[in-house]
Parts: sequence; C-alpha cells; structure tokens
Amino acid sequence: MKKHILLLMAMVMIGVTSCSPYRITTDYAASANFTEYKTYQFRVDDLKLNDLDKDRVLNEIAKNLQNKGLTASTSPDLIVKLKASHKRIEDTTIDPGFGMWGWGRPFGWGWGFGMSRAWTTDYHRGSLMIDIVDAKTNKLVWQGAGAGINVDSPRSKQRQIPEIVTEILANYPPGSKK
Repeated sequence: MKKHILLLMAMVMIGVTSCSPYRITTDYAASANFTEYKTYQFRVDDLKLNDLDKDRVLNEIAKNLQNKGLTASTSPDLIVKLKASHKRIEDTTIDPGFGMWGWGRPFGWGWGFGMSRAWTTDYHRGSLMIDIVDAKTNKLVWQGAGAGINVDSPRSKQRQIPEIVTEILANYPPGSKK
C-alpha cells in the first residue's frame, strides 16, 4: 500500500511541476547549423519596456545563452532581437446564484431562483518574443515567444520574467529539450 501511495504522490508531483502558466511557442529554420553559432549581440532598438524590465530580460537572456555556450561579442554570429507587448484583459465572472426546493401554497413543490451576480476583473498580460537572426545572412534562424506575464505587479514581473525567458530558451538550440 505504501508503494502505491508513493507512486501516486510522485505522479502528482510530476504533473504539477510540468504545468506552466505561460504559453510558449518556438520555431526554427531547419537549414540552419546551430553548432556553428558561438557569439551573439543584442539589438533592442525598439524594445518598449521600462529600464527595470529591460535589464531583467536582457540579463536573463544573456545568462541562458551563456549557459548554452554562447558569448557576447561586437562581431557576432547571431543577432538577438526582442519584442515585448502587453494587452488589457477583461474577465467577466457570472455567479448564477442559487435556488432551492420549497413547499408552498397554492402550487406545491417548486424551484426558486436566487439573485445572480456578475463582476469583471481587468488586468494586463505581457508577452515576449525573441528573434535570433544569423548575422551573416540577416535571416531569422530561431524564434521563441511566451505569453502570460502579469505586468500589473512588480513582484510578479521580478519572478515571472526569469521563468518565461528560461522556458522560451529551453528549446534553443532546437532539439535541446524534448
């Protein structure tokens, strides 16, 4: 019995830890030879982030790329371009209320409806796109995108930016995570 409980607990832990709150997509050029790329440089000309978030994103991407064997350079093999955006989300929740069975005259048993309630919640969700371009050919060789950052909370951004960057770059180079 203990063995079954431990197995069940292990399966639950794997299921819980494998779920991500972010929506991540990646794509790449099948013709690109990713083993040839050794250096990178950021190009953030039109990155619309405040300085705090820009530093968080750039530092996290640099850390991830360095962990994959790439180094920053002024004459790079790859150009890393970033785009960030956010959109306003409005969630509407409706509570249909409640009802109950009752006994009453003159109609006998019946069903009554309670008052329903509705409320809306407004928040902003951010997304990040990382384009990796071959510096020699100026062609896109890898692209990753992630959405689901809570941009309304500074504390959430501090925690979520490293998480989403790591998840986006988990499949760079292609085939590194399966």
